Amino acid sequence: MYQKKLEPDIRCPLEYGLDIFGGKWNSRIICVLAEMKTLRYSELRREMANITDAVLASTLKKLTEDGVIQRKAYDEIPPRVEYSLTEKGASVVPILQSICKWAGAYHKEDHDKVMLQCQKCDYNA
Repeated sequence: MYQKKLEPDIRCPLEYGLDIFGGKWNSRIICVLAEMKTLRYSELRREMANITDAVLASTLKKLTEDGVIQRKAYDEIPPRVEYSLTEKGASVVPILQSICKWAGAYHKEDHDKVMLQCQKCDYNA
């Protein structure tokens, strides 16, 4: 597994926020879990569509370590694991919705390709 050579040098709260919900997949996973509440790995993968298993697994691990999502494993056969937002994760949803609304005002995209969760946050209002 890749290990960073240097520790992150976060000097501004905005940098911390962007580290948590920035990047291609973090905000998408947060939005999907905000809409769907609790999902198993396979359900989350299906909702995300074009993410690879390796990227989904590593992103879920980082979001869990950051306290944004919780992973609940059940002692069953076959094993069952569910993911949902923590209070910290839910608190970022209105911020992401505001960013979507701002972006919708300035970025015109192909509406047929917009994720269902994005359509529900009324991004182009």
